[in-house]
Amino acid sequence: MRKLLEKAVALQASDLHLTTGAPPFIRLHGEIILMDEPVLTPELNSRLICGLLTDTQKRKVEQDLELCFSLNLPELGYFRVNVYFQRGNLEAAIRIGMVEIKSIEELGLPPVLRELVRRPTGLILVTGPTGQGKTTTFNAVIDCINQEERCKIITIEDPVEYIHRNVRSIIVQQEVYTDAKSFHRALVHILRQDPDIIGVGEMRDLETISAAVTAAETGHLVIATLHTNDCAQTIHRIVDVFPPHQQEQIRVQLASTLIAVINQRLLPRLDKQSRVLAYELMIATEAVRNLIRENKLQMLHNVIQTGKREGMVMLDEMLKDYYDRGVISYDTFMSNVKDAKRFLLEKSPRPRPPA
Repeated sequence: MRKLLEKAVALQASDLHLTTGAPPFIRLHGEIILMDEPVLTPELNSRLICGLLTDTQKRKVEQDLELCFSLNLPELGYFRVNVYFQRGNLEAAIRIGMVEIKSIEELGLPPVLRELVRRPTGLILVTGPTGQGKTTTFNAVIDCINQEERCKIITIEDPVEYIHRNVRSIIVQQEVYTDAKSFHRALVHILRQDPDIIGVGEMRDLETISAAVTAAETGHLVIATLHTNDCAQTIHRIVDVFPPHQQEQIRVQLASTLIAVINQRLLPRLDKQSRVLAYELMIATEAVRNLIRENKLQMLHNVIQTGKREGMVMLDEMLKDYYDRGVISYDTFMSNVKDAKRFLLEKSPRPRPPA
C-alpha cells in the first residue's frame, strides 16, 4: 500500500482507486489511468485496505458497510480514505491531499477573495460539483486568515484533509465521528468555544445550514462548502432545504449575512499536463441582497454579469477567455459553459498567429 501511495503522490494524482478485478488506477488531471501493477484479487484488495484500518475502524466497516476517514503519513502527506463494498468485495477510493497548503494566489483564485475573508462577520460559500477543489479552496482561505489575523478558528470537517499549524491564529480542527457526532451538533458546541471564525467542511442538511447561517448572524465569520453548480443555484439550494413556512425567514437571514459565493471547476488543459481553475464569483452587493430578499433569484445571473466593477466574475466569460487563449479545448468549453448559444462557436482549428 505504501508503494502505491508513493507512486500516486509522485505522479501528482488526485485520487487512488483500489477496485477488485482491475489493477489499481489513479485520477490524473481529471482522467483515469491504470497503474502498471497486478490485478487486484478480492483477497489482495482486502489485505491492502485492512492494513490501513484500526480494529475499531474494521468493526465499523463490518457494521456500516462503509467508512470515511483521514490518514496522516508525515513523509507522504494526508489522505482521505473512503472504504466501501462492491458485490461483497472490499474496495477503496483514496483522495490525495497536498502536504503544503497553497495560497489564494497559487491556486488562481480571485485576489478580491483575500479582501472578503477579512470581514469580521458573515457567510462565505465555496461551491461546485464533487472533485472540483472546494476543500483545497476552503483550506486556502483558512490559511490566509491564519497568516494575517490573531483570532481563534474552529473547523468541523469529514474528514480533516489538511493539517493547519498555528501561525498568527489558534486553529482547532474537529473531525465528524471522531471529535463530534455530526456537523450540526459540532456547530452548536463550537459556538460555546469562543470562536472568531468557523469553518464548515460541508453544509449537508437543514440543521447544519441553519446553524451556520445563525452563527454568521450572531457575529462570526463562517466559511462553508456546498455541492451546487452555480451561484444562483446555491441560494436556491439553501432556501429550498427549509420547509415553506421558514423560507422567507432564511431569505432574510441570507440577505443580511452573505458575503460571497464562489463556484468553481477544475478543467483539463489542452495539453493534458494539468488542470486549470475556472470560477464564478458573486459578491453580496446591495443589489444581490435585494434579489435574495425579494426571491428574484433568476435575476442574479444578470447582476453577476454587470458586477465586474465590484469584483464579480462570470464563469462563461472565464471559460471563453481560456478557450480564446488556447488553454482549454472546444469540447471542454462547450461542456462547461452555461449559455452556449451566446457564443455560437464553430468547432474549427484556431488560426495560427503571424510569425
